Amino acid sequence: MGLIYAEIQLINSTDLGLVRRNLLDKEDIKSILVNALVDTDSYMLAINENIQEQLDLPVLEKKIGQLADGSRKEYDVVGPVDIRFKNRQTTVRAIVLPGDAECLLGAIPLEDMDVLIHPLRQELIVNPDHPYIAVTSLK
Repeated sequence: MGLIYAEIQLINSTDLGLVRRNLLDKEDIKSILVNALVDTDSYMLAINENIQEQLDLPVLEKKIGQLADGSRKEYDVVGPVDIRFKNRQTTVRAIVLPGDAECLLGAIPLEDMDVLIHPLRQELIVNPDHPYIAVTSLK
């Protein structure tokens, strides 16, 4: 199977809350469309420094991440950020990768949105068993 990308919308979740409280106008919500690599080997959403800056996401904590080569590096964790894909959405924290590194959509947001990789079409799809609303396993 090749690399699979999906166009997702990333939104500053704090802005959404401010709009709900009538403290910010809808047109002032910070959001961006990105073409993210769907990476089931990653756990979280990973964004780059440019996306963090555009969305104005605050640093919540620092974490150590282990890279594919086994090396470890400290990363900022930012958020909250809403992810929208087709008729699905979830709110997560994101790890910030340096510079303009590729955005990665990991297993936790994929699972929470109830989306799947279609192996023949090589694309991310809404779970056909639950086309209208995400279903989450609670066991």
